[in-house]
Amino acid sequence: MTRSLDLVPHLQRRLGFAPPAQVLSAALRELFPKRIAVVSSFGAESAVLLHMVAAIDPATPVLFIDTGRHFDETLAYRDRLASHLGLADLRNIGPTADEVARLDADRSRATWDPDGCCAFRKVAPLERALQGFDAWITGRKRFQAATRLDLPVFERDATHIKINPLASWSAADIAGYVATHQLPPHPLVAQGFSSIGCAPCTSIVQPGEDPRAGRWRAFDKVECGIHLPPQR
Repeated sequence: MTRSLDLVPHLQRRLGFAPPAQVLSAALRELFPKRIAVVSSFGAESAVLLHMVAAIDPATPVLFIDTGRHFDETLAYRDRLASHLGLADLRNIGPTADEVARLDADRSRATWDPDGCCAFRKVAPLERALQGFDAWITGRKRFQAATRLDLPVFERDATHIKINPLASWSAADIAGYVATHQLPPHPLVAQGFSSIGCAPCTSIVQPGEDPRAGRWRAFDKVECGIHLPPQR
């Protein structure tokens, strides 16, 4: 896998400015066939990436981290969108019952240790689920937060190549694509939730705020730990 990780600069030069559909087609069919997964939160903007993936290969594994703390609306939206798009390999992953009992038995950890909560509910399950894959696809975009302004299309972590096909897209691009393809919206968007994670750590975003301002609002925290600064 080390050799594959070294391909990141080449891939960024070759496809870093290509349209998202071209990036996805190359990744799914040419670069990592049967060795790549999509990680989706089934959040406010997830329908766009998943629609593009389904158009290329609806059997692509889609990993949803079921933390046990999601809004009921998110779980219902996951099922509705997966059915609407014909996603054939949706995999629900999450912490084990033993981990929950040991690390958050009273379900209060998010209120006093959100980093620790994310670590066992999100990061660890995803690490386990990604074993056997060489690469994974995310829906992150540069406009979402100041911490993502220099997000590349291709990056790497310690063990995998990460692909961000929509990195350069704007909020208007997303809205236009949703309208063109008549994609169903997450039901909480209409209530003012522009970035949707676990219920205890997600709040409504006010006008003028970054789209992710409603995540972990009471804490000095902007990412769950799945996405670290990119290695190029």
